Amino acid sequence: MSLPRTNQDLSDLNASNPDRRQQLKGRNPINWHLRTPTQGPASLAIKNHFIAMVGEYVGTVLFMIFALGGTNVANIPTTSVTGATTAGQDGSTASTANTSNLLYIALSFGFSLAVNAWIFFRVSGGLFNPAVSLGMVLVGALAPLRGALLTFSQILGGITGAAIIQAITPGTLNVRTTLGGGTSIVQGLFIEMFLTSLLMLAILLLAAEKHKATFIAPIGIGLALFVAELLGVYYTGGSLNPARSFGPAVVLKTFSGYHWIYWVGPALGATIAAGFYKMLKWLQYETVLGPEADGEEPARPAPGTVGPTTGAYEKPLDEEKGGRTLAVSGPGLGDLLTEGPHGAVFDLEAHPGPLEARLDKIEMMLSQLLEAGPRPSASTYVDQPTPVINGGYAKQTMNYNERSAAPQIHSEHHHVEGDCAHCLGPDGVRGHHAPFTHHGAAGAGPRDHVDYIPVHRQ
Repeated sequence: MSLPRTNQDLSDLNASNPDRRQQLKGRNPINWHLRTPTQGPASLAIKNHFIAMVGEYVGTVLFMIFALGGTNVANIPTTSVTGATTAGQDGSTASTANTSNLLYIALSFGFSLAVNAWIFFRVSGGLFNPAVSLGMVLVGALAPLRGALLTFSQILGGITGAAIIQAITPGTLNVRTTLGGGTSIVQGLFIEMFLTSLLMLAILLLAAEKHKATFIAPIGIGLALFVAELLGVYYTGGSLNPARSFGPAVVLKTFSGYHWIYWVGPALGATIAAGFYKMLKWLQYETVLGPEADGEEPARPAPGTVGPTTGAYEKPLDEEKGGRTLAVSGPGLGDLLTEGPHGAVFDLEAHPGPLEARLDKIEMMLSQLLEAGPRPSASTYVDQPTPVINGGYAKQTMNYNERSAAPQIHSEHHHVEGDCAHCLGPDGVRGHHAPFTHHGAAGAGPRDHVDYIPVHRQ
């Protein structure tokens, strides 16, 4: 909605307007905050879809190579801390699960996602996960067609990444997701669901929700996957991503009977996270803490007018029940980290160092000089007789000779003797004031004062 430009536009946006009231009634309570997709030529739309697909495919391949590669290293028996082994894929030997190996696998997945998501964040969004694509479609951040195309690229990228790591590393690839530790199928399903919901929430609130820290969202997303893998690797293999489980299963040509939980679980988790996010948006969670602490607070529109940025009608406070108002927000995040006596929560006492104290002293002295104002300088009188013309007074101008520092006096008849108030000196003696605009004989600088030179009568 464009901003109003005339009074007629303001009246059209007022909730008392019948057309405006009908528009508000027909507004979707779920998708009211979503912008209409920008329309353009079909060739441009096809090109954008192709670029997004390529970005997701390459990003998923790189993500899988380093994540699955780290997992395979952790499962090699010779790298195990305990040295205990167990049966691996295709009759191979793999190391038993231990905290060191689990931590290594979790770090591999978390850092691989953070780095690759940061690389492709501005190309395709850096999703690399069909479940995440589903969640983005549900919240309206992706069009359904774009979501389907990205899902296809991500599944293909998962297969390609698993095939590459299988080809470039010796031995059998031991990276399939399997249930462990006595976990049942139902338990594995819910574990995958809750772990994926954490990852999806991190993506929605850090990346999809634009704010001043969006550019570092991949770090938080990578940490979310790292925390989820710490729990999930031991019990379910820590999938959280259908492409991560489907790719190695295709390359190794082995599918477990419960492989479906690695599709249904992440899909349920993404749906739950998307629903919770939609609820927060419907409740307008931004009003709880107010504007961001590191940004300027936007100018609030007057009650009964239209907002300056959203174009939405701002309801006057007195339209509420009885006109009573309450505190609608907390202290704000900025107040929790405030230093100095102005803090609203922590009233910390500031202790300036020697440099700050010296700067404060200089600033105080400068302010005192400015308050005192300019002081009149000492007058420099020239002990030279003033020539008299017809009993009157003479105007003197001071000049310097290039060879001598003594001032030269040039006389010019100004007026005859008479009552002239401005020719009286400070003692009531008639004289003439001459602006002293040159350097004095004592080497003084330019002066703005007036010198009174007594008149010597002949």
